[in-house]
Amino acid sequence: MHFLIAIVSGFASGVFLRSLFTFEWPPIVFVLLVAALLSAATFLKPRLAYSLGAVFCIFVALGMMRASLADTPLPESFAADLRQRVSYEGVVVADPDVRDANQRVEIRVSNATESTVMLAVAPRYPSVAVGDRVYVSGTLLVPQVFLTDGGRTFRYDTYLQKDGVRFLLNFAYIRVIEEAPWHSTSALLARLKHSFLDGLASTLPEPYASLAGGIVIGGKSGLGTELKEEFIRSGLVHIIVLSGYNVMIVAEWVIAALTLTRLKRRWAAVSGVLALLIFVGIAGATATSIRAAIMALIALYARATGRTYEAGRALFFVVLLMLLWNPLYLVFDPGFGLSVTATAGLIWLAPRIEIFLVFLRNVFWKDVVATTLAAQITVLPLLLYGTGNLSLVALPANIITTAFVPLAMGFSVIAGFAGMLFSSFAPLFSIVLAFPAYLTTAYILFVAHEAAALPFAALTLPVFPFWLVLFSYAGLIYSASSKRFSTTLQLRFAKKAST
Repeated sequence: MHFLIAIVSGFASGVFLRSLFTFEWPPIVFVLLVAALLSAATFLKPRLAYSLGAVFCIFVALGMMRASLADTPLPESFAADLRQRVSYEGVVVADPDVRDANQRVEIRVSNATESTVMLAVAPRYPSVAVGDRVYVSGTLLVPQVFLTDGGRTFRYDTYLQKDGVRFLLNFAYIRVIEEAPWHSTSALLARLKHSFLDGLASTLPEPYASLAGGIVIGGKSGLGTELKEEFIRSGLVHIIVLSGYNVMIVAEWVIAALTLTRLKRRWAAVSGVLALLIFVGIAGATATSIRAAIMALIALYARATGRTYEAGRALFFVVLLMLLWNPLYLVFDPGFGLSVTATAGLIWLAPRIEIFLVFLRNVFWKDVVATTLAAQITVLPLLLYGTGNLSLVALPANIITTAFVPLAMGFSVIAGFAGMLFSSFAPLFSIVLAFPAYLTTAYILFVAHEAAALPFAALTLPVFPFWLVLFSYAGLIYSASSKRFSTTLQLRFAKKAST
């Protein structure tokens, strides 16, 4: 485990440094020289610290090199047309982000020498779908860095680049030339997603249908600006976006279902893998969902082979794998960082927090409070650094809704399929089947509304310095890993509980 930590932390450190600072080979060579010195020291006097330091430095250099490879220039043939009105033919590669006033569509376009992905900002109509071949025209621009309302600098260019988007097409016009072919897997998954959302819309009124869709597969398009703000102020916004939590719930359902079947281990694992891949494909392959899906796949593999699943090792392995694939995730995808830190909190911090909860006798509520506290504490420094949004009601709001989220997901799945199967010839029956989804989503909406309406429910803090982020996580790592700290707490609270 020590060497795995050194490998992942070293690689992530190298990616982090190269993402923030532009430099060539000298720093990489310097780090490799330090690694060589530590390796020589290991031969002269074998010590674990020297070996770990050498491994750490080697992977720092590798992380720097991988991040430098991701720092690619703009395609020259397209960059020559910047700030001009241009037109292309291309293919829609992602589900359009439909907003109140417009839609944002990722389109892959090609010319004689290069291809690239552009984000077209166009009117809501005509609607387009994944896999459609379209004609698009607009003003070609490069995404720009901008300041948020809280005074933070948002690297919009690299935020889009992590998904392969290098250009914007503003004031765009889109026309469908040819609909997606029937054999397109991505188009099929997108059709399934929209069929499910249409099923929800036929069985649930708004905003309950949009909330149900957000809980199951992410998406906030139908909630409206005011309701989205209530979820942000109440600290419940993670419920309505696709996160690793959604995938984790689905993975638990899959594993539970497979344990009840009589399939052989291998076939059960294959079925579980296919179910998870289909869910992530329908919901959208974001960095957070991919991270959670890979961890779930490792758990399914361990179950199929009879091996022990260690969540901590799986998390380190997945982080390394994803940064190898796309190093831009680390710094420029806020969701990835929040997902990783929240998962780390659930794995290592939640058991420590349970020490404080000796007054809770109910095992279920002890687990709910511990996991909620762990997730909230571990994501807080990153949230304050990135947004400055501090919800003072997030903890109680999350505690009283956490137990209902899996229920809301399950009932919403039933409501969606009921609408897909029965709304055309038995609408009353589909509405009856959707009634539990209505109750659970109504409860979540009620909590979000009432929590956000409380005085001083949320604050916007000034710039949160990065050194304070590092200091906060250093303290969390110490409290989660120190055996002496843990033992002292156990003795102290065991003594209080016995008096």
